[in-house]
Amino acid sequence: MFQLVETSRLLRTYVDQRARQHGTTRAQWGVMSRLRRQEGLNQAALAEQMDLQPISLARLLDRLQGQNLIERREDPADRRAYRLYLTPEGRALVDDLDEVRTAIAQEVLGGVEERSILSALDTLATIREQTRAQREDKTQMPASAGQTA
Repeated sequence: MFQLVETSRLLRTYVDQRARQHGTTRAQWGVMSRLRRQEGLNQAALAEQMDLQPISLARLLDRLQGQNLIERREDPADRRAYRLYLTPEGRALVDDLDEVRTAIAQEVLGGVEERSILSALDTLATIREQTRAQREDKTQMPASAGQTA
């Protein structure tokens, strides 16, 4: 478990450093990448998909909008909600970051065989799903469950 956590921390730190070189953050990069794949999401759906608290996502979106990288458009079906879209500047940045992502992948995975990478990705997907299931089970457990008198 420690190796997984430590590797994740190291990768996050490294990607953060590389993102900063392009005037963004890893978190902002992730939001823009998701929006490129699914433009028109509302904030609630994006927060859920990215496993972020809505308030944390709102702050990220505020910064991205302030940098003219995304725009919020009123949702015609729900006047209280907004749909999220990349601006041309945001699309250009996330497209440029594709090269950075490719370079990072080559730097950290260059010496690893493709079949090992695919196996590791399958394993990580299983771990991620089992962790989500465990977390959901724990949040649905009544406060008195598991406690002894």
